[in-house]
Amino acid sequence: HRTSRSRAEGPVEPRSETALRGRVALVTGAAGHIGSNLTRALLAAGCEVRALIYDQDDGVRGLPVQQVVGDVCDKALLCRAAEGADYVFHLAARISIQGDPGGMVHRTNVHGTSAVVAACLAARVRRLIHFSSVHALLPRSDRRPLTEDEPFSDVSPAPAYNHSKARGEREVLAGVARGLDAVILCPSGVLGPHDYGPSHASKALLAMSRGRFPATVDGGFDWVDVRDVVRATLNAAVMGRTGERYLVGGHWLSLHDMARVVAKVGGAPAPRVCAPMWAARVGIKFYAAVHHWVGGEPLLTSEALHALRCYGPVSSEKARRELGHAPRPIDDTVAETVAWLQRASASRARGGQC
Repeated sequence: HRTSRSRAEGPVEPRSETALRGRVALVTGAAGHIGSNLTRALLAAGCEVRALIYDQDDGVRGLPVQQVVGDVCDKALLCRAAEGADYVFHLAARISIQGDPGGMVHRTNVHGTSAVVAACLAARVRRLIHFSSVHALLPRSDRRPLTEDEPFSDVSPAPAYNHSKARGEREVLAGVARGLDAVILCPSGVLGPHDYGPSHASKALLAMSRGRFPATVDGGFDWVDVRDVVRATLNAAVMGRTGERYLVGGHWLSLHDMARVVAKVGGAPAPRVCAPMWAARVGIKFYAAVHHWVGGEPLLTSEALHALRCYGPVSSEKARRELGHAPRPIDDTVAETVAWLQRASASRARGGQC
């Protein structure tokens, strides 16, 4: 399944597109950021795609897919959707930087994953590719790159989202113990086109590009292009090892340097103020209260600060070696993300769809 090197750096890549041609793929969370990009790549590879949609279908609207509308926790629905599928790509998740309102984060990320695992076992699918997150792992206190060997984040106090992703991953591993062929991918912060939500990260980039991000904080995160994640995903379906976890990261960048990159690619000037983390942690409650009063979702919360403060670089060496993961330059990703978001925003303002 291997061909010659496609990039100067990194391992050879499998012929995932050839291997996936004619296969049936179920994608949960197909209208989300990674899901909408993955769905397009699967169609380009010649797959028949069933797209599980919860409510909004912007990410896959107009694509030649079979839409399955429903809840990822609906076991009967999942069993019907998975019947006859070769691959199931499980991306449906509830992302939160504000705790677990209504218990939906735990319900979706843990119970939903359990339901997907049960459906895959019942339908005897060829392989489940489960999307976890670097948040499922405990960050390193020594700031050395995060690896696949770190313990789960639910063994100590951590944000609700982190706990839910760790417990969801445990559900998949329990399925593997019962005979399920599954591979686990843990992306870092994802940027790139076709983010119809848009995500918290995309909202922050758009705010930076418009000069509406008055100050940054002394922290950062690892960022990866969604298209590089999708490439690794297709390869994981063909080449990944059963029961293995792969960290799919890109480049660690401080929030202040991210604002500088946005300014360089055509956005507003970067904020001059970079608040120390201690000051941000003190002021975050006032910031959240103001947003609650004026309406709208805050771009920074105590949980967002936790991620920016605690998570350092991510080692993607295993994904590079086994899945052909090769992150593109972060400047390219930021420039193309901002350009896409600006076009999408303008299109929505006109009442159209990008």
